[in-house]
Amino acid sequence: MGLTYSYDIYLRPRNVAGALTALADLAAPDPGGPPLHVTLPGGDRIALPFTSNFESAPVDCSGGGTLDLDTSLVFGLDDAVRAYADRPGYAPPADGRLRVGYIYATVRFRSGHHPDYASMEFWAATSAMSRLFEHSATVREAFTGLTADAGGVCCLFDIGDGSPGEVCWLNGETLREPIGGPRFPDVDTLVAAWPDPGTG
Repeated sequence: MGLTYSYDIYLRPRNVAGALTALADLAAPDPGGPPLHVTLPGGDRIALPFTSNFESAPVDCSGGGTLDLDTSLVFGLDDAVRAYADRPGYAPPADGRLRVGYIYATVRFRSGHHPDYASMEFWAATSAMSRLFEHSATVREAFTGLTADAGGVCCLFDIGDGSPGEVCWLNGETLREPIGGPRFPDVDTLVAAWPDPGTG
């Protein structure tokens, strides 16, 4: 079984539409297909340059639940991104950024850690992509930047083995703190550091 690393963003449900708009700004240009029209809880509608389960049919999430997306995103170059690109079938980036996909995204309108928060989980599709997630500073910066742009409260790096992961962004602070360490001995301690979802 391959590696399945992810970045998980936690945010207030009212910020999901803005987060998806910010995510679209990270999308690879010219996706080559029709936009995906999504109806969000509360009735907001948004068009995204992605597919859902590899289809472009409209998706109705007005009743909540989850939204699954197949994304291709672009990242700036660093040593880890260059190493990832140095493989058969990958053209060298011409504009200083590399298209990476598919990255599988799941939006949960009620997160598993706190039902009054939503989450956006970005899963690497391959072991090579998981190692890119782990080692690339520009990939980490893209996801922590998305957290900030979306008004999120927390971004976790998850290595998908059942361990609680590493906090890489919290309430406006960039950091590298393992859950299970002195600052956050468990997930409940981390969630307790999030602001009241009705404020801010």
